[in-house]
Amino acid sequence: MNPLFTIGHSTHDFFRFLGLLNQHAIEIVADVRSRPFSRLPWFCRPALEKELKENGIRYVFLGQELGARRDERECYIGNRADYNRIAQTPLFQKGLERLKVGIEKGRIALMCAEKDPLDCHRTILVCRYAREFSEVSHIHADGHLEPHELAETRLLTRYHEDAYDLFRSRIEQLNEAYTRRGEEISYVEQPETSSAVRDETWNDEP
Repeated sequence: MNPLFTIGHSTHDFFRFLGLLNQHAIEIVADVRSRPFSRLPWFCRPALEKELKENGIRYVFLGQELGARRDERECYIGNRADYNRIAQTPLFQKGLERLKVGIEKGRIALMCAEKDPLDCHRTILVCRYAREFSEVSHIHADGHLEPHELAETRLLTRYHEDAYDLFRSRIEQLNEAYTRRGEEISYVEQPETSSAVRDETWNDEP
């Protein structure tokens, strides 16, 4: 079975982004943005899908299944999306199953916007569960790979300076860290009258 990768498009130009994909022999880009658009036009879905196809890479949209901005009202606590609730929805589970089947057919990179994997739901939400059926690595902006286990260590130490706790297991602490980070980066619905505009380039999928 192939490993699973993730990548954030950040502010790369298209050819730098393509170079990162080619560096790691990515065959399929799975876009997990709920809204697959950006202020960088080459990362808007129509243009991105076209350019990837012309360069021999398949594009698949999984934003409906694995995106962080949900239409299901049960995914919200107040006006904030809750990652634990999202993970329990049938649609999210369907998305995980599509990934599980897909990695048997090719090398997939989950794509979202954020540069650092810990700033993005592709890691804090999707890979939290995808790690159960696949080896996961994160492609960083300089091209190096970070195994998901090391990303989890970074996540753990973000909230626990000393990862050793006599009274709680690593898994318990890690689950708490996932939940806390999810609360920090999750999507918050804006009132319809709000003039606030979210930056799709840097925070497309919290």
